[in-house]
Formats: sequence, structure tokens, C-alpha cells
Amino acid sequence: MFSYREAFDRNLGWITESEQEVLRGKRVAIAGLGGVGGAHLLTLSRLGIGRFSLADFDSFEVQNFNRQAGATVGTLGRAKLDVMSEMAASINPDVEIRSFADGVHDGNVEDFLDGVDLYIDGLDFFVLDVRRTVFDLCTQRGIPAITVAPLGMGAALLAFMPGRMTFEEYFGLDGCSEAEKSARFLVGLTPSMLQTGYLVDPSRVDLAQRRGPSTVMACDLCAGIAGTEALKILLGRGRVFAAPWGIHFDAYKNRLKRTWRPGGNSHPLQRALIALARRRFAPSARDPK
Repeated sequence: MFSYREAFDRNLGWITESEQEVLRGKRVAIAGLGGVGGAHLLTLSRLGIGRFSLADFDSFEVQNFNRQAGATVGTLGRAKLDVMSEMAASINPDVEIRSFADGVHDGNVEDFLDGVDLYIDGLDFFVLDVRRTVFDLCTQRGIPAITVAPLGMGAALLAFMPGRMTFEEYFGLDGCSEAEKSARFLVGLTPSMLQTGYLVDPSRVDLAQRRGPSTVMACDLCAGIAGTEALKILLGRGRVFAAPWGIHFDAYKNRLKRTWRPGGNSHPLQRALIALARRRFAPSARDPK
């Protein structure tokens, strides 16, 4: 018979028994259950988070095999939401999941974030308008929101905390073309650009065509970082470096870089990097500002 206390006993020592019970009662929302979102869900389930709001409309395909936690021959064609919910429940049968099978959108985002203690971004890199909508509502409701991007063989963290710099203030996507938004989002996620030094085939990155390579190592690193940040936020202990601070760890280069960009993408260094990214990865983009 399942016992929550026994299942998560080995967490104790790094957290207290009372803190474990706090995590059991918290609700985390994750939009997107592919590369990073699925890994986030499993990591947080093993941490003992007891409640989730999950959104995804997609199904598993062969192209997902290189990085997505739920992608196997046995799950081909199955809804990611169903597969990942089953995996979470197989870790914690007592888990409570609110499901949004048509993904997150303007019509359901308020319900999606109801009662949520933390939002963790798992959306595809190029789903920028929906991402802005979710982060904007998190700001309005005072919900902490984090994104950890899989970049090369590393992970870059940005945390947007209540009362601090917002997603839009940092990225400055309003009024931009889709390709320009992608360039700004890329550079905003990784001001250090650690991953570009070992990109062996730049032709595989085309922001205008919504295409880019990925690795499972990056997704797994993202889940570990997101899980740790979630623990700190939900338990109210440990320093959280909120935007305009960012943290990028690259396992290939064995480097950790902490960045600070006052003004976000309006910072002079960021504007120069955006121009470089636009020329290299999105030549059809235009800067409207």
C-alpha cells in the first residue's frame, strides 16, 4: 500500500518533515509537457508536490525520442497530458491533477492559474504569445513564475517574482515580428550565450523557421534547477535571483555564469547581442525599436 511519508522519506534531511507536508499541499502549474515540462513534472512529483495544474494538447511523436521523458515506442500517438499524468500518479498515487487537454490559451488561462502557488514554464520555445499571456497573468495575481531554458548542453534560469521586474519589462516583445520575438527571447534567456561556442552546425538553428536542435542533457539539467528553485520559492528559504538576474550553467563548458541586465533587453549589451542573434539565426527579423 502506498505511503506518502515512506515514499518521500529520503527527502528529509535536506528538508524537514513539516516542510515536506508544506510541499504536499502546494499546487504547481506547468504549461507544456514535452522536453522540459515533462521532466519538471516528474522531478516535482518525486519532491512530493501534491497538486498540479497541467496543460498540453500535443501527442508523442518519434521526433520527441531524443529528449522527452514520456516519449517511448509504447506512447507513440498518445496525448502527452495523459502519459505524463499517469507517470506522476505512478510516483504519487495521491497526487491531485487538474488537466487542460486543449493546452493553455486566453479562454482558460485564468482557470489554469487558479489556486496556483508557482508557475513553471514548459512551453515550446517558439510559443511566445501564449507564454506572455501566462506570465502577465502571473504578474497580476502575484504568482512566482520561472522559466529554465534548455540551451545546448546547459540550462538558463530566469525567475519572475511578485513585485519585481516582469516578463514583458525584461524581454520587451511587444510590437515585434515573430522572428524578432524569437531573437529577443533567445538572448534574454541567455545573455552569456555560453552554448554558441560548441554549436557545430549553425544551419540547424533557424528562428524564423521555428527550428532548433536539442539535447536530453539540457532538459534534465533544467528539471534539476527548476525543482531546486521551486523548493526555495515554495518553502520561502534560500536566495532567489529574480530578473534582471539570470543564471546559466553549461555542462559542456563546465561553466556557471550569473548575469545582471538592468532594463532587460533594453540594456546596451543585450541590444548588441540581439542584433548579432538576428543576423546569425533570424536574418528575416526586423527590430521595430
